[in-house]
Amino acid sequence: MKANYLFPNRFKKVGWMLLLPSAVLGVLVLFFDLEFDFLDGRIFTLYSGEFLGEEGEFFKLFSGNYTKTIVGLLFLIGAILVAFSKEKHEDEFVSKIRLESLVWAIYINYLILGICFLLFYDLDFLMVMILNMFTILIFFIIRFYYSLYQAKKQLSYE
Repeated sequence: MKANYLFPNRFKKVGWMLLLPSAVLGVLVLFFDLEFDFLDGRIFTLYSGEFLGEEGEFFKLFSGNYTKTIVGLLFLIGAILVAFSKEKHEDEFVSKIRLESLVWAIYINYLILGICFLLFYDLDFLMVMILNMFTILIFFIIRFYYSLYQAKKQLSYE
């Protein structure tokens, strides 16, 4: 079965080169408030202000630091390229592992999200939701490559 929805294998290297540094930077941004001064500037925004409040404005230029935005985008692009690039030998077995890993990642992600609904509130919950955007890809990548490693290990014993 031909998987047309996957990127070519060469994109995986680019993905790892984006994913690993952006993951490190993401931790620094998240826990140590890292901001690069050269990323201060103005950018077009669809909506700015209180969420659906009276003081918000549509279609304006917003001033701020875009370190979080750029690191988040680099992480997402890298993770998508790593997760959805073909393996060198993409066959039905790898497709089966890919599908099982995706389903498993979604189950685990929403189990954790359900628990967070019970344990976090207000702005802490907003932070959980922001991090939740990344966790499906993280869980998928971990499970997929671990499953491939296990399968290769099992084949080497036979």
